[in-house]
Amino acid sequence: MEQHVIIGAGPAGLTAAWQLAKFGRTSLVLEADPTYVGGIARTVEYEGNRFDMGGHRFYSKSEEINRMWHEMLPGEFIEVKRLSRIYYDKKFFPYPIELWPTLSLLGFASSAKIAASYLKAQLLPRRPERSFEDWIINRFGQRLYATFFKTYTEKIWGIPCSSIDKDWAAQRIRGLSLLGAVKEALFRPRGEQAIKSLIKTFVYPRLGPGQLWESVRDQVTAKGTRVLHDKRVERIEHAEGLVTSVQTVDGEVYRGTHFYSTMTLKDLVNALDPPPPPEVLRAGNALDYRDFLTVALIIDKPEVFADNWIYIHDPGVHVGRIQNYKNWSVEMVADPTKTCLGMEYFCSRGHELWEMSDDALLKLAAEDVEAIGLAEASDCIDGCIVRTLNAYPVYDRAYKGHRETLKGWLNGYFKNLYPAGRGALHNYNSQDHSMMMAILSIRNMREEGAYDVWSINTESEYAEEGGTSRESEDRLVPRPLSPSE
Repeated sequence: MEQHVIIGAGPAGLTAAWQLAKFGRTSLVLEADPTYVGGIARTVEYEGNRFDMGGHRFYSKSEEINRMWHEMLPGEFIEVKRLSRIYYDKKFFPYPIELWPTLSLLGFASSAKIAASYLKAQLLPRRPERSFEDWIINRFGQRLYATFFKTYTEKIWGIPCSSIDKDWAAQRIRGLSLLGAVKEALFRPRGEQAIKSLIKTFVYPRLGPGQLWESVRDQVTAKGTRVLHDKRVERIEHAEGLVTSVQTVDGEVYRGTHFYSTMTLKDLVNALDPPPPPEVLRAGNALDYRDFLTVALIIDKPEVFADNWIYIHDPGVHVGRIQNYKNWSVEMVADPTKTCLGMEYFCSRGHELWEMSDDALLKLAAEDVEAIGLAEASDCIDGCIVRTLNAYPVYDRAYKGHRETLKGWLNGYFKNLYPAGRGALHNYNSQDHSMMMAILSIRNMREEGAYDVWSINTESEYAEEGGTSRESEDRLVPRPLSPSE
């Protein structure tokens, strides 16, 4: 008799459960968190206020994913106006960068230096182009890189931009150069639509992304699926290419015929019993992940700023990004006379910020709010802290080789193990990509094709751009492999 076991109740895990239920199959979902589902797309509650682990826009170039979201949470999406800016040098710049407003805020002298730096980069580009730093400087110049990319990126990752693989830039930065922005501003005919236009609105669950995943949990459990909390998997038994059971930290053993893992690749290979070959174990342990913490800060003011979120490029404060949850949905904040901000700090376990007491972090966040000029520290009247492990897979200079080693062995050895999700494939997915990985894993299980879920990625930051293309759809939904591949 079939028994489907899913490790993790994030977007990939719950989408797998949803797909299995759609085909009349029940599953068992083992979730490490004692309370919430949704992974880093969960919505946490504090004193009636709801806040995300980061901001989660619901926008996909896959019509299948767009339809599925509305099936999962019918009638509960709202349309949200999108506004985000960059805080730098005591000024707020539009994001994505718009040419004329940016030059106006920088002033003539700085703009001239940016132009000269750009021309130098075009005449003497960095070769070979390997790092994030190389990629940005070749397209924007050293000066603009130092102004708008270096500080924030190094806050996120905690390593120099010269040590980050250029894949990060290719995936997360809009496909433009400084010259492209100038051409767009100066020479696009009046009334003609931009080739890539900024998304002005997006849909969002009325009570945050966690509302959607709580709805999915409730619907699949109504069809017989079990979702168990506080069940962190620490051991995965296998033999002759088949996983036979998993064991959680409380000693419980769960047997099955098909297993779907959303654990990080590092955790997966270390949980295998017997252990994988030494080179596979080395590759898994060489992968790195970045953690982050959120200070949900209650401000005694009805309005603080108009943006959904602000990127903080100022090295003088610790915060990296600030979310304003009321501007995502007014129902996220319990008291309309108050505002709830998400002060996001990128760090790693063991780091000074990570180890700070909650009281010290609340004080630091209030000081950062005042330093930026959003409110007085005395206006910050309450708050709570949420620490999130393994939020971002690190794209260092060696990650690609380690990932290929793991992919080759896992695909070649296991017949009933299906990894899916951001950490599980060490790929900086958006939510829809993790969902698509799960959808295609179920298709592979049902022998509807040999889909390479590892090839799903975000080569362009289409979440910032409108329009669609066959190319982008193909990146989200890879074609089945032919027998010769």
